[in-house]
Amino acid sequence: MSRTHPCALMLLLVLALLAQPARAALEVQNWTTPGGTRVLFVESRALPIVDVSIEFPAGSSRDEPAVSRLANLTLQMLRLGSRARGEPHAPTADPALTEDEVALRLADVGAQLSSTFDVDRAGYSLRTLSSARERAQALDVLAAVVQRPAFPPEVVAREKERVIAGLREAAVKPNVVAQRAFAQLVFGEHPYALRLTGELESVAALQPEQLAQFHRTHYLRDRAVISIIGDLDRSEAERIAHALSDGLPLGESEAGDPPPSVASLAEPVQRYIAHDAAQAHVIVGAPGMRRSDPDYFPLLVGNYILGGGGFNSRLTVQVRERRGLTYSVYSAFYPYLREGAFAISLQTRKDQADEALNVVRDTLARFVSEGPTEAELDGARQHLVGAFPLRIDSNRKLLDYLAVIGYYGLPMDWLDRFPERVSEVTLAQIRDAFRRRVDPARMATVVVGGTPPSAQP
Repeated sequence: MSRTHPCALMLLLVLALLAQPARAALEVQNWTTPGGTRVLFVESRALPIVDVSIEFPAGSSRDEPAVSRLANLTLQMLRLGSRARGEPHAPTADPALTEDEVALRLADVGAQLSSTFDVDRAGYSLRTLSSARERAQALDVLAAVVQRPAFPPEVVAREKERVIAGLREAAVKPNVVAQRAFAQLVFGEHPYALRLTGELESVAALQPEQLAQFHRTHYLRDRAVISIIGDLDRSEAERIAHALSDGLPLGESEAGDPPPSVASLAEPVQRYIAHDAAQAHVIVGAPGMRRSDPDYFPLLVGNYILGGGGFNSRLTVQVRERRGLTYSVYSAFYPYLREGAFAISLQTRKDQADEALNVVRDTLARFVSEGPTEAELDGARQHLVGAFPLRIDSNRKLLDYLAVIGYYGLPMDWLDRFPERVSEVTLAQIRDAFRRRVDPARMATVVVGGTPPSAQP
């Protein structure tokens, strides 16, 4: 009798999972382990799959300018070799698992390991079958990855070369140039201005011991957030949480303290950057909102109307439909632990950059001054509420939300109340939130490939 390979079985299960109807309500259980690890758990018996994530306050904002990319490279290296259990941190020690062994052990049971990294968070998520052997082997690998990284010098050197090659290639791309300059203008000296990908000079200087020290400082037991969803009960989830967290270092530093608040722009700032790209890349924006912001829902719904709603948005109608200045223009808030950016982005012909920029500024100013119409608000609420089930139609999507809820300390009923909170947003709330939080007269503007007005004939 033939035996189905775990990878093939996993694929069938994933396809079946995507076909499952969205759930109307979630029972999110949460607790804190004796070691201080926060755990969120949802029992879901529809399929024999377990999804687990473990995240830490170890994003790019934990870097310093001189060691930019340290956080990202540390996360990248975790899955590329682990030490034997019980050994002290030693970058030169022989790993208990090589990078190939990590990959093979996961493949043997059809498990999938992926990483999460942004300005705030760093961590890994695991998808595995819930059967005993497969689940145990996959979780053993995840525990080794996050608890006992080896940072072999030869592997660190190889990965640094790959990163440096990627940075050199990206350095000439107009969108990368624009995003980098925009972050510098919006965040200034704040840690959020540091690039997720790092800088050439800082990456080249990074050493294995620095990565090991970053892990000891930031991948701490009482700073970890574990999210679990799938085919298991509370007692099994508790055992998984202990297995993943008990081997982590104990918190003995202030390195987990959050970054400071992001200051508002005192005045408008702009930067024109010469580039031989076929089109000009334009970004306009300012510090926006936090993930736990009390204005989150008015700003979310308002932004859908302004530039987040595709072809129906104000910006698309004004810049694309009526004037044909771009194929795509959009706006977005990027909420983090502190104020992430609010940004409007577009590409246009170089000779149209200033015209498009003026239309964007006029559209934003009018929206902030007048707010949306009742018809626009009704359309936005209907779309956001109607499309919401697609955001939670798989365990993997739910895991991502659980991780956000746990890390940012959002209410446990945040997902269940999302449609209600959107439906409750009023015209007055949107106008009030945008007038207080978005000042069109104090925006950062970056144009890559355009011509500064002072240089135009």
